[in-house]
Amino acid sequence: QVQLVESGGGLVQPGGSLRLSCAASGIIFSIYVMGWHRQAPGKQRELVASVTRGGSTNYADSVKGRFTISRDNDKNTVYLQMNSLKPEDTAVYYCNAYSPTKNYWGQGTQVTVSS
Repeated sequence: QVQLVESGGGLVQPGGSLRLSCAASGIIFSIYVMGWHRQAPGKQRELVASVTRGGSTNYADSVKGRFTISRDNDKNTVYLQMNSLKPEDTAVYYCNAYSPTKNYWGQGTQVTVSS
């Protein structure tokens, strides 16, 4: 059974930081492209950042320079370090594991940026 379990969300003030984690089980973690997506109320889900099996990263323009994605293949975990958070970063953040034949999602974790 495949599971992607996110953690680390919460309420933070503008300018603050959070670190999201996603622990994967039931898959050969190292072969998947891992990503973080987010969905704000009334908006479509969007890609925030992704990291390939080789460690190449990709970021949405809106988070470049503020967010950092990383993966630990020994721990089957992907991280999203979020700094300088803004109210517009408020959303449910979803972990994603992608391969050409499989696509898995976590249940999501809420991030709220508000004073």
